Formats: sequence, structure tokens, C-alpha cells
Amino acid sequence: MLKLPALDPGTVEERRGSGYPEPYKSRMGDRVKRRLGAACGLKHFGVNLVTLGPDGQSALRHWHTLEDEFVYVLEGEVVLVTNEGEQTLKAGMCAGYPAGSKNGHHFINRSQKPAKYLEMGTNVPGDTAFYPDDDLRLMETEDEGMVYAHKDGRRY
Repeated sequence: MLKLPALDPGTVEERRGSGYPEPYKSRMGDRVKRRLGAACGLKHFGVNLVTLGPDGQSALRHWHTLEDEFVYVLEGEVVLVTNEGEQTLKAGMCAGYPAGSKNGHHFINRSQKPAKYLEMGTNVPGDTAFYPDDDLRLMETEDEGMVYAHKDGRRY
């Protein structure tokens, strides 16, 4: 068995599904994350190994005010949906989303096979995520931490 700082990703707990409130949660389909960065004790950026099943979505289309995000496709293929439209990314391809860029993005697996990718992002206090296609935002509060709310601020 490996000892930190080394890690076998297969030993990291799988997290299935989504933290979104309904009616959004059930739209994600078959999505499994292994939080590799957290398992290694990283605090300033996250690294997740994600397996996205057929018809699964990485997230709702979103953008962050303060968080940079980067995704590298390891296996299979996903469709990247942004403000500009759709592009297919295959193993070995990547995408990056700078903080503050209002270009909502997410992946959809339209293939018949699972896709696997690494997603990385900075952990920045005070970040807000906006979801342009849905009545949703993720924001940090002093008393509750990160919470999902409607676009007008009402909590879910």
C-alpha cells in the first residue's frame, strides 16, 4: 500500500451523484468523482478523477467568479458545451476556464462508453458560480458556507 504523498486513486472514496438541489440533481446521470487533491491534503486547488457514464453530465453549465478550472480527458470522449456551441473532446485533449470569464461550460457524455477525465480548480474563498441556463447560483455565506440559491438569492 502506498503512503502519502503517493496515492492510488482506486483507494479514494467514490462520490456519486451531485450536491445540486432538485430538479437539477437528477439531470447529472451517472457521474463518479474521486477527490484526489483532498485525499493528498491539498488546500489551494482541487483535483478530481471523474468517470462520466453515457448520457451523464459533468455539471450544469456554469462559470466562476474567482475559480480557474482545467480539465484533461484521459479516456473516451465528451462534448464540451460553452457559449460558443459544442466541441467533442477525446482522450489527450483539454479545456481551461479562467476565473471571471462569463463563458458557461460543462461536459456531456453522448457516447455509449464511460469517459474519464481529471478536473482541477483553485479553491478561492468568496467564489460564486453562476448557471446561465438555470435558476441557480452557488455562493458563499458567512453563516452557512457554500449554499445553492435561486438567481434572486432565495435559498433552495
